[in-house]
Amino acid sequence: MNKIKKFIPAALIFTPFLALAATVTTLVGKIMDILNVVVPLLIAVAVVIFLFGVVKYITAGGDEEKRKESRNVMIYGIVGLFVMVAVWGLVNVLISTFGLENTVPVVPGLPQP
Repeated sequence: MNKIKKFIPAALIFTPFLALAATVTTLVGKIMDILNVVVPLLIAVAVVIFLFGVVKYITAGGDEEKRKESRNVMIYGIVGLFVMVAVWGLVNVLISTFGLENTVPVVPGLPQP
């Protein structure tokens, strides 16, 4: 029951987006527009985290504990970049494989644009 109570506010927040969506196609289009803005920002954040770790590593000097901490920050940045680029590449491979570049999804029972 607690899980449902936590889900209700999020559902209420996104309800206007669903109500304004004329079709599933426009909803998917809006989500893709949001993702096209957010993904480059996340990649930029991962690069900044990596560079922050590099600067911390250089400025740590001889302190082994600070060097270890900054090395972990660099690893987190690299792992984040790797995961984002790998998923982006996988999605593009799947899109190319199934020929989904410019297709509109067809939903049975709904009016088509």
